[in-house]
Amino acid sequence: MKYAFSRKQLAIPYAIFLVLFVILPLLVVIFYAFTDGEGHVSFHNFLAFFASSKTVGTLLYSIVIAVTTTLICLLIAYPTAYVLAKTNIRSGDALLLLFVLPMWINFTLRITALKEILTLLEGNLAMHPFLNTIVGMVYDFLPFMILPLYNALVKLDDSYMEAAQDLGASRRHVFLKVVLPLSVPGIVSGVTMVLLPAMTNYVVLDMVYNSTYIMGSLIGSYFSSYDWHNGSVISIILLIIIGVSTLLSNRYTQGEENGRVGNLR
Repeated sequence: MKYAFSRKQLAIPYAIFLVLFVILPLLVVIFYAFTDGEGHVSFHNFLAFFASSKTVGTLLYSIVIAVTTTLICLLIAYPTAYVLAKTNIRSGDALLLLFVLPMWINFTLRITALKEILTLLEGNLAMHPFLNTIVGMVYDFLPFMILPLYNALVKLDDSYMEAAQDLGASRRHVFLKVVLPLSVPGIVSGVTMVLLPAMTNYVVLDMVYNSTYIMGSLIGSYFSSYDWHNGSVISIILLIIIGVSTLLSNRYTQGEENGRVGNLR
């Protein structure tokens, strides 16, 4: 006897997984963030976070690390993705695979190898903590910027660029007026995939510069010392930042799409 499963029935395993491993842990974090040691509702944890120069400084330092990493990745990834997208299809896919291959290797092993290289190049790793952190972050997140940019650029219709050139536009104007606007969804996706994780990826910073000067490390230090209230507060703050950033990026992307549709009409 054959059984026909509806979409709702097929979604039951995913719903159970979502409740057990996403919603319930999030509710636990929210509970500890908005309660004190006695379980009473309190906003003292949030007030203490913004009143402390250490935690606010860590937040600002994390933002600087994330923004710097994202800009460098974008500057490297955009021309790389453009070249890959405009080469022969087969060779472009093969070259793209070379950028993805390092992601198949264990993350800790890759950062350890990078740390040894930096040590050999600089002699003393502790003398350049910020630079080493940026190098490690860029090395880690660069493929996440290249992939969405490549997917956006490889779908561009060459007829748009040819039409612009036929109308007398220079290569610079073709890039600025045609290629760049059409690749905005890829840029937004790449920035989102790099900026937000870079604020919390403490493994790179801990391995190349043993410190808690980033939000992920600070969260880990609180939870490892069983201070779930302060750790949960930082988690909620980061969740709000991620949610707002994702909402703004989605609205911007939709606005760009609607604008392009309107121009075509």
